Amino acid sequence: MAKNVLEGKTKGYKFHPQLNRFRQTNYPVDMINQYLGEVYLEAVNRNFHFDKQKINWRFRKSQLLVTTGQIHHEAAHLLLKLENRDYDKYIELKSKITFDNHPIFKLVDGEIEEWEKRQNVLKKSVANKK
Repeated sequence: MAKNVLEGKTKGYKFHPQLNRFRQTNYPVDMINQYLGEVYLEAVNRNFHFDKQKINWRFRKSQLLVTTGQIHHEAAHLLLKLENRDYDKYIELKSKITFDNHPIFKLVDGEIEEWEKRQNVLKKSVANKK
């Protein structure tokens, strides 16, 4: 779906904050294709099905800068999801100190992304209204 959003082929999720990391690059569609190419390779390694026809393999290779704070934030978010969805996987991963990053990410020191902070503020605001 993210690829369709970046290509302007859908009405939903147009403003999802996670897509900002792709939009901030010179070639967002190439970057999402490169990202999905790596997801495809990992799916093959895990014997999962992933339709490689959805990827334009003629993408320009590049890297995305990602902050250490953002990686820690996303790892914590993953663990929260796994605790409810796949408890065995949660137990396996919760003691890991580091996770392997997606190959297109170049790690730099820094806090969580501003778009992530805004999203968290919105979630807390909605939760407080309930």
